[in-house]
Amino acid sequence: MVVRDIKPLRSPRSPRRMVPVPKVKPSAPIPEVARSIPVVTGRSFLPVQSEQPKPRPAELSVGVRAPGLDDTSWKRLSRGQMKVDARLDLHGYVVQEAFERLYDFMQRARVRNWRCVEVVTGLGSGQTSGLIRRELPMWLQRGDLRSMVLAVVHPHAANHGSVRILLKTRRR
Repeated sequence: MVVRDIKPLRSPRSPRRMVPVPKVKPSAPIPEVARSIPVVTGRSFLPVQSEQPKPRPAELSVGVRAPGLDDTSWKRLSRGQMKVDARLDLHGYVVQEAFERLYDFMQRARVRNWRCVEVVTGLGSGQTSGLIRRELPMWLQRGDLRSMVLAVVHPHAANHGSVRILLKTRRR
């Protein structure tokens, strides 16, 4: 009773009205040398998009909250309450070897989708006095590693010989 007054908008048996498509003459072939130049014809125009530099992520600083990080994650990370998925100890390595180990470790962290990792650099002693500790923020600022990092903090205010790194994770 509810649908007896309803009429279809168009009969399923009625033929659809075909709209004629205007024919467009094909343009002349473009000479081989001129293919790098943008082509403008009377019927189409494709603007050339200039390559604009990608916006760089914010500068990475140890203990500074990164934009886009939620309050809960930041508090848990900065207070040392976030579970660490893996640790890397760089004690006793030469700077170049330490960087290679860190790079491999960060790539492994990306593949395994780890959320929080800890890197132990030590405070350093002697003439070099903590080169790895001072170089670590610059290594993490590199373009290939910076895209993985959300924030970096010291796990304890009195311990500057290690850092905890909060990583971006892939959505499943």
